[in-house]
Amino acid sequence: MIRRIGIGAAVLLVIAAIGLFGVAPGMLERSMNKLVPGPLPTVEPHTASLHKSLQIADLHADTLMWKRSLTDTSKQGQVDLARLEAGNVALQVFSSVTKSPKNQNYDANGADTDNITMLTIAQLQPPRTWTSLLQRSLWHAQKLREAERKTGGRLRIVRTGADVTRLLADRRAGGPVTGALLSIEGLQNLEGKAENLDTLYKAGFRMAGLAHFFDNELAGSMHGLKKGGLTPLGRQVVGMMEARGMVVDIAHASHASVAEILAMAKRPVVSSHGGVQATCKVNRNLTDDEIRGVARTGGVIGIGYWDAAICDTSAQAVAKAIAHVRDLVGIEHVGLGSDFDGAVTTRWDTSQLSAITQALVDRGFTDDEIRAVMGGNVLRLLAQGLTPLPAQ
Repeated sequence: MIRRIGIGAAVLLVIAAIGLFGVAPGMLERSMNKLVPGPLPTVEPHTASLHKSLQIADLHADTLMWKRSLTDTSKQGQVDLARLEAGNVALQVFSSVTKSPKNQNYDANGADTDNITMLTIAQLQPPRTWTSLLQRSLWHAQKLREAERKTGGRLRIVRTGADVTRLLADRRAGGPVTGALLSIEGLQNLEGKAENLDTLYKAGFRMAGLAHFFDNELAGSMHGLKKGGLTPLGRQVVGMMEARGMVVDIAHASHASVAEILAMAKRPVVSSHGGVQATCKVNRNLTDDEIRGVARTGGVIGIGYWDAAICDTSAQAVAKAIAHVRDLVGIEHVGLGSDFDGAVTTRWDTSQLSAITQALVDRGFTDDEIRAVMGGNVLRLLAQGLTPLPAQ
């Protein structure tokens, strides 16, 4: 009798564990990546035609953090391959998120807690990812390669400027292909070792921000406790990234770190996702001086779609922030940086990007300006910036 009760209890535990690990990750994502009803611009016939002709690029989405596959058409979150295709996206940058502090906020976070560890366990990721931030990023790269393999050419990872050029040529010829580029949200995944940058490069990563929501071994974060500048390791890694043809991303970096990166940059830098303080005065958004600094490098600022980036969730607010960057430094220095699937609430997903196109039309942007903003600027930067520097 005791043995039967023991076996029965074990079976119930197994069933409960399957339920927990099978259902909980999806429930968590649904609670964090939200689409909420709200008015969207009515897309006019000219805008619809223009949108279909665009080569759209988005500098930041966190889809790889979640359990679902890009190849599965989903009602969760904001990005999957089917929705990228429906939105006419030519290239999506996918970020690897490896650590996120508990009670995360925009003002001050320590590095002593982490929510992603429990997420890796709940998703039944390989045990190596449970204790290593580097392995978490390598797992995200593996997930993207697997998605590429399963799509039979519909999804293509780009690693070089030539890859970007070939992607665009294939799309112009009618090829049904969407590009994907690997990025990193905070180089805490180097685990304090500069040589791990080459491990990440070999895995396909071609863009990285130095810090995320907390200060780390390389740089102060806009949301950290000290908010300091670059460390010696951080300065070393910026140089290594530029030499290898990896794009430096200043998103989330402290103002002190941003100033140092812009002062030492020899290649264009990006702010992959966020806003500008002139239209939304939130501490993580860029000042006008920082916008000018990015422009001086030849870089691009990606405007996000969530409340803390644009102080609203409307397409009109996105267009307003884009217009400010255009008017300050020129149309060639602004693009899209959605932060889709990054625990944000938006009015549209990636299949509905024509709402932004219409908002730009309504604000008086020309067709050529819209082509630049919606993807041309980012694709130009990547075509030029993913090439390693000549050896000296």
